[in-house]
Amino acid sequence: MENVIDTFNLDAYIRKIPDFPKKGVLFYDITGILAEPKAFSYCIDTMVGIYREKRIDAVGAIEARGFIFAAPFAVRLGIPLILIRKKGKLPGKTLRQKYQLEYAEAEIELQPIDIPQGKRVLLMDDLIATGGTLKAAQQLLIAAGAEVPEIFGVVGLPFLNYRKILGELPIQTLITYQSE
Repeated sequence: MENVIDTFNLDAYIRKIPDFPKKGVLFYDITGILAEPKAFSYCIDTMVGIYREKRIDAVGAIEARGFIFAAPFAVRLGIPLILIRKKGKLPGKTLRQKYQLEYAEAEIELQPIDIPQGKRVLLMDDLIATGGTLKAAQQLLIAAGAEVPEIFGVVGLPFLNYRKILGELPIQTLITYQSE
């Protein structure tokens, strides 16, 4: 069940860029949030408020913008940050998961040594669109021995049908757009 927090006008800081990265796509750009400390602080403070009382043992973040939100969140909660990166960016032993993009295939990876066995890892990204990358990340975390109780995204775009891929896994967002 999605729970959207709307006590702050976060929409004012999200730039909508038409025809990016290709014609017909409306891009939701979160860099306006990062450029305004008040908006960025709102996001981190709200995230901490949501999860402070929940049993979260670590946070797994998707490269690259997921890192931006997950790092201060992890520090504030005193939990580990697990990096989920594009193929070839992590040294040492890694686990990899392929997933489908609109017209291609991609691959992400993590270092299994960083995964707390049997622990609850909140999966985080800046934006939840089709859910493909998050599903691959969830599969990686589970394969490495973690539980994934919930997904968090600053922005949610359910009109792109992420539920089709993510199923009934709980999803929390700070702002949701119902259509382009």
